[in-house]
Amino acid sequence: MRSVHGGPRLLLRRLREISAEPVNAQARLDKIVMQIAANMVAEVCSVYVLRADQRLELYATEGLNREAVHLTTMQSGEGLVGLIAQSAEPLALSEAHEHPAFSYRPETGEEVYHSFLGVPILRGGNTVGVLVVQNKVRRTYSEEEVEALQTTAMLLAEMIASGELQSIAKSAELLALNGPLSLKGAAICEGVGLGYVLLHEPRVVVKNLLAEDVQAELRRLDTAIDAMRMSIDELVAHGHRMGVGEHREVLESVRMVANDQGWLRRLREAAMTGLTAEAAVERVQNDARARMQRQTDPYLRDRLHDLDDLANRLLHQLTGQTYVADRDSVPENAIIVARNMGPAALLDYDRAKLRGLILEEGGPASHVAIVARALGVATVGLVPNITSLVEPNDAVIIDGSTGDVHVRPQPDVRTAYAEKARLRARRQEQYARLRDVPAVTRDGVAVALHMNAGLTIDAPFVHETGAGSIGLFRTELQFMLAPRFPRMKEQYQFYKTVLDAVPDKPVTFRTLDIGSDKVLPYMAKIDEENPALGWRAIRIGLDRPGLLRLQLRAMLKASAGRDLRVMFPMIANVAEFDLAKAITLREMELIRRHEHGMPTKLELGAMVEVPALLWELDQIAERADFLSVGSNDLVQYLYAADRDNTRVSKRYDNLSTPVLRALKSIVDAGDRAGTPVTLCGEMGGRPLEALALLAIGYRSLSMSPASIGPVKAMILGLDLEQARLFLASLMGSDEGRHSLREHLRQFAAANGVPL
Repeated sequence: MRSVHGGPRLLLRRLREISAEPVNAQARLDKIVMQIAANMVAEVCSVYVLRADQRLELYATEGLNREAVHLTTMQSGEGLVGLIAQSAEPLALSEAHEHPAFSYRPETGEEVYHSFLGVPILRGGNTVGVLVVQNKVRRTYSEEEVEALQTTAMLLAEMIASGELQSIAKSAELLALNGPLSLKGAAICEGVGLGYVLLHEPRVVVKNLLAEDVQAELRRLDTAIDAMRMSIDELVAHGHRMGVGEHREVLESVRMVANDQGWLRRLREAAMTGLTAEAAVERVQNDARARMQRQTDPYLRDRLHDLDDLANRLLHQLTGQTYVADRDSVPENAIIVARNMGPAALLDYDRAKLRGLILEEGGPASHVAIVARALGVATVGLVPNITSLVEPNDAVIIDGSTGDVHVRPQPDVRTAYAEKARLRARRQEQYARLRDVPAVTRDGVAVALHMNAGLTIDAPFVHETGAGSIGLFRTELQFMLAPRFPRMKEQYQFYKTVLDAVPDKPVTFRTLDIGSDKVLPYMAKIDEENPALGWRAIRIGLDRPGLLRLQLRAMLKASAGRDLRVMFPMIANVAEFDLAKAITLREMELIRRHEHGMPTKLELGAMVEVPALLWELDQIAERADFLSVGSNDLVQYLYAADRDNTRVSKRYDNLSTPVLRALKSIVDAGDRAGTPVTLCGEMGGRPLEALALLAIGYRSLSMSPASIGPVKAMILGLDLEQARLFLASLMGSDEGRHSLREHLRQFAAANGVPL
């Protein structure tokens, strides 16, 4: 590399000295480009900074026309500089004018310069600017020169991240790193949260870039790599003890990546340029993140993702910082931002301080999403690259009902959402005042409202909402949160704790509903073409009766001296219910013979969620003590459309005539047999859908705690007979066959029914 001042290490040292000088930001930047040009024997050095409007603005130059500073701008993707910003990759040309992306800007005076070298200024893998050097003569820039300029760009990234350059912006535009962002993800749990970013895995901020002793830094790097490998080996060994399963394949894959010689070589090469071990890791990590964000191949994207995770581990190893946030120092109004997290990790945070959760990878069906809904935390998932786009303590707004996320929002956006949050809070206060008001329609029809739950912390909501009972307790959450399969004593204690928390209310336990999207981490995952239609729920229980018997025995013992209600999920025919009932009664007899305490009453129910059961409704209604309709699965099976697949989930509406006819046939069968029927899917927790359910005959609904107030308010304002006649006329005609939603919405508006 040609240099008048002795190479990149000396350049970094001089730039560090300039950074410490007591001058304003523009003077500092001017000195930096002058120093880089001198060091690289270039006639031109220029810095372009990316603004929030995605335009690149010339912030400083040595060699080009100084009057062009803060006047010359270009769109990301426009010209050579825009191409570098868009691709996040270096570009070296011996003749810049011949490149198809070359864009001539007469105000800069750059037409006399032929050779061109530009590198992206990266922060967290995101482009925040571009650093360029140019020469009049045609020349080929060496790999060493490209490396040196990339290393120098790291220091400029730190300067941009500090906010110092915002003070010299000549326009009203914010820099991209400080500007507002509006992102879209998948709505997981409704609610509005205004707060500040808390990274679940805190990012290590590397401040010391320049090494005093290169060999010492290489030794530190090698020591950290060895420690990281050992920790992964321990995880793999633990995975072997847990048995065969997908988790082992994942861990083995991570171990393979941790030993990738190409990655390790790039780390060491970066350190040998004079960077500290931490800066070397960050340099390589930035490249991996930038490539990952532009990669469409799923395999390569996963591999780059693994490299990013390993780099994170190395940085934490080198700095001694904890890998996850300190749960004891959670700030007020915290909104957790995570790439992904286990369901148990969310429970470690102080719920009183949480205002929301944003996930980069977790979708509506992920385990942590299930727990977030149980906690009632506003949650948005599948937000691309969110962990790299935010900084700790950034202001952020989350709308869990629409999937919108606003980072560093403008004042008007903040005001609008603050008003939305206040309106929601006022509504919740109104609903709270309805707690002890019976759910009776205007024409005197009583409706039973129950609560869905899955954690012991849900129990207090029964009394807070005035719910008649826990109409669905999802027992699988206990299994998902446990590090191993819960033993009988642990299950017994868990069910007893739940029952003791609501001594005056019934609890309906659903037996283990695993499989499909709910895979226990310590059980082998079965590869299936279509897991939603595969080995799951009661099918596992009947094929592995030891698991079902263990759970039933724990429930029976925990219910000594009080009533017990148990329902079986995914019953596809009467024979399956008969077999599950026989297993339960055998366990009951076993407990009686051993003179253990017995439930005072045992009721066994079936979940109606497999369409085949619709043709055995009278038979199942005669055998079961009660029926529970799982509308989530039933509707997606009726339409053969995955409710979590956005391409097909919008193709149907659960307020269509076919769905409502199927649901009506279930409640009618229950009426004929005198068997109580409750709908416990998400459908019952939405006021408009609940209106339709009541109109076709349902008198018992189970829902999330947050839904009870809105649904009760709707019931209190409803003339049910009027609604029944209106819906019956719609279902008997061809009008609105695809969806009756708008017709029902108009009916509610015309008759003053609050939705």
